[in-house]
Amino acid sequence: MPSLVLERVSKRFGGITAVSDVSFEVPEAGITGLIGPNGAGKTTVVNLITGMYKLTSGEIRLGGRNVGSAQPHEVARLGISRTFQNIRLLPEASVLDNVIIGFHRHEKASIAAGMFGFNASLSEIREFRERARALLDRFHMARFAEHPAGYLAYGHQRRVEMMRAVAMNPAILLLDEPVAGMNDVEAGELGDVFQELASSGMGLLLIEHNIRFVTKLCQNVHVLDTGRTIAAGPPSVVMHDPVVVTAYLGTA
Repeated sequence: MPSLVLERVSKRFGGITAVSDVSFEVPEAGITGLIGPNGAGKTTVVNLITGMYKLTSGEIRLGGRNVGSAQPHEVARLGISRTFQNIRLLPEASVLDNVIIGFHRHEKASIAAGMFGFNASLSEIREFRERARALLDRFHMARFAEHPAGYLAYGHQRRVEMMRAVAMNPAILLLDEPVAGMNDVEAGELGDVFQELASSGMGLLLIEHNIRFVTKLCQNVHVLDTGRTIAAGPPSVVMHDPVVVTAYLGTA
């Protein structure tokens, strides 16, 4: 799977600079952390990667291909998927159906084939359901398969959104605060899943306020503050950087 590279990426909204000259790489088969205090620019970076925002300057490449000007649906088709801070599910649909939606990037049968019940479409639907159930097992959610997604507890809804993103089989998975609101046991279970995904060859970008979780999982961490990179490197080094401590606590 290809790596994701950001090179001197900047974003301005009118006279306000939200992100300035940010550069880093999300390699395949690894977990990279992106952290920083509130308002540091983390989600803006994610929105730039996924085409939700357009670059003011800089370059974003996936496997050497420039994707910085691509539309969101093109970015998804090329192999980048994400989760959101604010959960976006079909609340009345079952957990299983919400996950199946994520397989749309791999759909081969035509819409007409589905409407008329042709064998190719029916076979594909069965395959997607089987693969979705396998994801539910992986995320310890099989018992909720037929439950309406909108009636689940917050932490379980976050898992549904993650499964849908993983169903796209992306080269790069962007996780925006995936364990927010979860206890240590729930976060630990997800951490194991993330490590499995990385071992399978996927590149993960983890945007998270849970520093202990980031330190445990990430090979490298990039720290933003007021839209700029203030530190980068292994977690054991970055977390003891006086500049990082000051950014989080206001004092070294």
